[in-house]
Amino acid sequence: MTSNYEKTDSENPQSAIRNPQSGDVLRRFVRQRAPLEQCDMCSAGLAAEHQHLVDPLSRQIVCACDPCAILFSNQGTTKYKRVPRDVRFLPKFQLTDVQWDGLMIPINIAFFFHSTPDAKVIALYPSPAGPTESLLALDSWDEIVEENAILKKMSPDVEALLVNRVRDAREYYLVPIDECYKLVGLIRANWRGLSGGTQVWEEIGRFFDELKGKCSDK
Repeated sequence: MTSNYEKTDSENPQSAIRNPQSGDVLRRFVRQRAPLEQCDMCSAGLAAEHQHLVDPLSRQIVCACDPCAILFSNQGTTKYKRVPRDVRFLPKFQLTDVQWDGLMIPINIAFFFHSTPDAKVIALYPSPAGPTESLLALDSWDEIVEENAILKKMSPDVEALLVNRVRDAREYYLVPIDECYKLVGLIRANWRGLSGGTQVWEEIGRFFDELKGKCSDK
């Protein structure tokens, strides 16, 4: 005697595998079980590309869906500020080797942003341990700002000047702060040994190639 209940393809993935006409069903089955990143505000599922908020006090980045992100501005007085999306390449940026040396950053990648809670410009650089703050005085910063007026328009807490001077590169970007922390995470995840290893430098190169592809000003 046959049962009155028969499993559909979506309930029985093995059936979908055997049936070549059930490809769409199988894809739905897989998608339904794929882990989704969630909005930290309302727990809604998020697409791979989504908005971010930052807590200026803790410098914590949180993920947000569009309806939640729109509740925040990048100039507001709420706990979180909305991180902008635009990436700008600065081909005419002026920074001499002497000025860079004056900043006394120990490696050739760094990012700079104005911290509202600290009431000053913060310089951070990636390391195998995560973002490391330069505690040295930024004596050259005011001079660099005077020569690059765009830095006066940099939104506090949510935008940063990202500098890439690795090897022969002389690249400068005005970026959302989350791109900087993305780079930090990439370096931390791929660093091997004392020098980092080949893979981490390939990943850094790929990061900056993709970043340039996102630029609104090239």
